[in-house]
Amino acid sequence: MALAGQLLDVPRVIVMPADAPAVKRAAAEGYGAEIVLYDRERDDREAIGRRLSKERGLALIPPYDHPHVIAGQGTAALELFEDAGPLDVLLVPCGGGGLLAGSALAAKAKSPGCRVVGVEPAAGDDATRSFQAKTLQHVQNPQTVADGARTLSMSEMTFQLMLEHASAMTTVDDAALLDAMFYIWERMKLVVEPTGALGAAAVFERKVDVAGLRVGVMLTGGNVDLTQIAGWLDKCRASR
Repeated sequence: MALAGQLLDVPRVIVMPADAPAVKRAAAEGYGAEIVLYDRERDDREAIGRRLSKERGLALIPPYDHPHVIAGQGTAALELFEDAGPLDVLLVPCGGGGLLAGSALAAKAKSPGCRVVGVEPAAGDDATRSFQAKTLQHVQNPQTVADGARTLSMSEMTFQLMLEHASAMTTVDDAALLDAMFYIWERMKLVVEPTGALGAAAVFERKVDVAGLRVGVMLTGGNVDLTQIAGWLDKCRASR
C-alpha cells in the first residue's frame, strides 16, 4: 500500500498495531506512508480506519474484507495455476481469510479438483474453529510468531467464502512453524516470514496427506525482523 501510494503520488495512512515487526513499519515509512499505531488489546482498528477516512476524506481499504481485495489476493493462486497447471492440494496461510478466499476462488476456476486447505497458527485458530462449527469464531490477541495471522476473526465475507470453497482448515504450533521457516531459508534460500511459512509447516508436520499428489504451497511475505532471529532459534531448540 505504501509503495503503491508513492508510485501514484497519493497520500496514504496505514493503521498498524504498535507491536508489529519494526521491519514492516520501517518499510512502510520508507515508502513515505504515515503510520498510525494502535494497541491490539485496547483499540478497534476498524473504527480507527473509519474515523481517519471520514476526517481526511480518504478511501478506506480494508486488509481483507472487500471483494476487490479478495480478488486481488487470489491472483497469487491464479498465477500459480497458470504456471504449474492443475493441482491436487493447495495450502494457504490464513489470518483474516482474504488470501484463502481468493485462492479458493482461483482454484475453482483454474483447477476444480484441487483441495484448498487453510493453515493457521495454533494460538490463533479462530478460522479453524469457525470452519468446524460453521459459525464465526473469534480470538483475542493471540500470542504467536505469525504476526500476520493475529487477526481477531475472519469477516463475514471471507468466512462464507471459506465455508463454500475451502476443503479444510488446520493449525501448526509456533515451534513447527519456525522449523519450517528456517528450513526454507537454509535449503531454498528464500526469506519468508513466519506467517508465510504456515502452509509449508502443515506439510512438514503431516497435517495434510499429500503423498503422491501435486501440491502447491503459498509462501507469503518476507518481512523478517532480524533482531528476533536469536529468540526464534532459542524457541526452536527448546522445543526439541
